[in-house]
Amino acid sequence: MTDTQISAQTEPAPVNSVPQERKVVTAIPGPKSEQLHARRAKVVSAGVSSALPVYIERANGSILVDVDGNRFVDFGAGIGVTTVGHTEQRVVAAAASQLQDVIHTLFTITPYEEYVRVAELLAEHTPGTWEKKSVLVNSGAEAVENGVKIARKFTGRRAVAVLDHAYHGRTNLTMAMNYKAHPYATGYGPLAGDVYHAPSSYPYRDGLSGADAAAHTIAYLEKVVGAADLACLVVEPIQGEGGFMVPAEGYLPILQRWCTEHGVVMIADEIQSGMARTGHYYASEHFGWEPDLVLSAKGIAGGLPLAAVTGRAEIMDASQPGGLGGTFGGNPVACAAAIAVFEAIQENHLLEAATRIEARLKAGLERLQQRYDIIGDIRGKGAMVAIELVQPGTAATTKTPNPEAVTALVAYAAQHGVLFLNAGTWGNVLRFLPSLAVSDALIEDGLSVLDDALASLG
Repeated sequence: MTDTQISAQTEPAPVNSVPQERKVVTAIPGPKSEQLHARRAKVVSAGVSSALPVYIERANGSILVDVDGNRFVDFGAGIGVTTVGHTEQRVVAAAASQLQDVIHTLFTITPYEEYVRVAELLAEHTPGTWEKKSVLVNSGAEAVENGVKIARKFTGRRAVAVLDHAYHGRTNLTMAMNYKAHPYATGYGPLAGDVYHAPSSYPYRDGLSGADAAAHTIAYLEKVVGAADLACLVVEPIQGEGGFMVPAEGYLPILQRWCTEHGVVMIADEIQSGMARTGHYYASEHFGWEPDLVLSAKGIAGGLPLAAVTGRAEIMDASQPGGLGGTFGGNPVACAAAIAVFEAIQENHLLEAATRIEARLKAGLERLQQRYDIIGDIRGKGAMVAIELVQPGTAATTKTPNPEAVTALVAYAAQHGVLFLNAGTWGNVLRFLPSLAVSDALIEDGLSVLDDALASLG
């Protein structure tokens, strides 16, 4: 498409609107979902599990509608994918327009403008004022793999370091990079080598300042890995599957200074925390951190498969022509959707929306914490907030994890039309990852269901 066509695609396209309220009309799952689940069991691998076997027919804003007509308030957004809202009108219009023009050519054979425009937007909005370049790929795990690959090429070094409680994907390399092996890596070895797990900053449990936590991380990197062999340190600025851990103040900039001094590429895995979710385009900005490379995925294209590695031009250009790319990486339709996502963030004031959501969520959760002593910690930024649940009476002492409570809360909420996600190394974190289109009314409704769920624990 031309510049004029790209601009024109921002005009909202009509979509099937869905009432933005929950409604439960059958048992959960309903009879049609149960029938589909029986069909699924015959043809879909058991390794592809679902948290809740309800089959979704439509979605809009912050509501999912299943095949039985039940409406669910979605506090998961496809694990942070539909950040601008389900079927956001600009995204739908952009994808539909692009489908009529070019669906695929492969950028490495015959390129197109949409890929270039996404790279321009990434250069503009990722942290750092230096010259940046990007490569577009399909998924978060593929972005991680390419980030590591690029860092190794640039440094000529082999070793990869990650942090405790990290999650980076399900490919061979990323399985080795994850902190928690089960279920992601159980039985799938041998895994990739030269991956090292350093201590992280976990203020609720370690009580360390950013400087002290960074000193622990650096000591490990220097003594166990050796800076001379370390290609990159890959860090989630706010850990996702690990439980939405927010590092102590100063932790990330200290690590970046150490990496820069020792020629190590520091990579921000912003796959879950990026694209306006936390009130900045990238969560790194909350911490004054300007990483060498930034990984984007999930929310970047409003639900279409797209991911990116963006970083310092000299690092990105270290790869030889033909060394990067893939058949579907930077697909034109996904790129058109991504352009619309950037426009929606700006025009729908979604950075401000993330701040509103954080304030509303945390205020409600703090009220619940005063009533239920199993809520040990409330943390997160923007529309990326979590509570860590502990055994009764242990919040001020041992902080013993309480995964059973999280399981019960998620199940109760689902039966009442609210979808929450679990997380955490011990499965004891309940996370709130709504779209930035979620209304205050839906947040309060979700919190009321959570209140009832907590009360039901006895």
